[in-house]
Amino acid sequence: MRKLFLLPLLFIAIGTFAQDEKLDMDMIQKIRHEGLNNSQVMEIVFYLTDASGPRLEGSPGFLRAANWAKNKLASWGLENAKLEAWGDWGKSWELQKFYLALTAPYYKPLIAFPKSWTSGTNGLQNAEVILVDAKDSAALAVYSGKLAGKIIITPRTDTLIPSYKADASRYADSTLQKMADYDPKNVPERQRGNQRGNFRAQLQLTNQLKEMARKEGAIAVLTTSPRNAEGTVFVQGGGQFAPNTPENFLDIAVAYEDYMTIQRLLQHNIPVKLDADVKSKFMTDDLKGYNVVAEIPGTDKKLKEQLVMIGGHLDSWHGATGATDNAAGCATMMEAIRILKTLGFKPRRTIRIALWGGEETGLFGSRNYVKNHFTDTATKKYNAEGDKLSVYFNLDNGSGKIRGVYLQGNDNVKSIFTQWLKPFNDLGAATVTLQNTGGTDHLSFDGIGLPGFQFIQDPIEYDTRTHHSNMDSYDHLQADDLKQAATIIASFIYNAAQRDEKIPRKIIAPKQ
Repeated sequence: MRKLFLLPLLFIAIGTFAQDEKLDMDMIQKIRHEGLNNSQVMEIVFYLTDASGPRLEGSPGFLRAANWAKNKLASWGLENAKLEAWGDWGKSWELQKFYLALTAPYYKPLIAFPKSWTSGTNGLQNAEVILVDAKDSAALAVYSGKLAGKIIITPRTDTLIPSYKADASRYADSTLQKMADYDPKNVPERQRGNQRGNFRAQLQLTNQLKEMARKEGAIAVLTTSPRNAEGTVFVQGGGQFAPNTPENFLDIAVAYEDYMTIQRLLQHNIPVKLDADVKSKFMTDDLKGYNVVAEIPGTDKKLKEQLVMIGGHLDSWHGATGATDNAAGCATMMEAIRILKTLGFKPRRTIRIALWGGEETGLFGSRNYVKNHFTDTATKKYNAEGDKLSVYFNLDNGSGKIRGVYLQGNDNVKSIFTQWLKPFNDLGAATVTLQNTGGTDHLSFDGIGLPGFQFIQDPIEYDTRTHHSNMDSYDHLQADDLKQAATIIASFIYNAAQRDEKIPRKIIAPKQ
């Protein structure tokens, strides 16, 4: 059990500093005790991961997790708990069976994963592998009529370079200080690279190869990159999921070492055969996308119509159970709500939690929620309902502990959040930075001028090992870090719900 001996001294030290924000130190101490000593965050995340399975948008696993979360929030006493449709989505997809192995010149099971929204093999197939070496459409035409019944690879010229850095890391004090010192006025305009054209050309050629393979009756195409090494396979989407699009040709992401073994054998004129058995299921009975939404109603006559929102995305890729991306964020937000409900908190403002669908394929859940609820269709800025939103807090950068907050350029909240973090400086959370951060659902709010923020988290092994990979499982979660994060977020929710004024918007300079 974690002891809290430093807490009384900490509160005395920050008493003067926190006067502007009227921090309720007694409540913060209760939040700390409940969050750090009685946490249920790992039990919550178990049900979102191991018990639900992969949570690809619209899949049975997503709906298992969404319904469990809705029911759990309702059981804690939250109101209006529901799966709220945000609009049209597309076909859902589920991988039901997969096997891939080298059978000639010898037997070897292969580390691999089919990409989502791709077709199957119609049972077990034993197929020759063909190396298609084509740098343009003319060279690709040489292989016309040669792909039927084959599994296809294309040659790679890169090599595997060992990493001399640890997979997992925490932010150094010097890095956090640079973030805190960030001044957007001193940042030069972004220099854009000129590689986009090359990428588009390669993508077009790959799509031409897949279409040729499909028409000729090939079995599958294998793909890889040096990042797919040491047993980790990063696997995402294999094509379109709109309702009327055809099934995408089977594309299997393979471990780099296995892929290069096959390539070298073929380059030495040694025939290669593989066993492949892939069964996938497309579902079109419900083409809607859903968010999980629930709330604690406000009690203040003047403020109860205003909102404090928190969230994270519930959907994941299918290579594992999406533990760090982003069951960790959803479980942390649910745990923060549980902490406040356990303490009997009656907020002045309404608190609403949203677990978003469709984030991985384009922030669909949060963007459509913001569009449906908060956006003026004429101005594309927030409407009267949006003006009632005080703030939105997001968590979606793995399972590392919170080190601070990205302010998205909103200098008006720097002092506020600095004071809110002060009671948690001893837990490693102290940094506020004017930097923007991207890639997740707070952007849907920030994009129309609403205060939306993502917390700074220690990276641990998020980018190096778990993000969108077959390693994104429960065992890569950091329990103590999630307890810390839920505790801090519960305090942020409390402060935002009780504050006399809404969180201030940032001032956006007019375009010249």
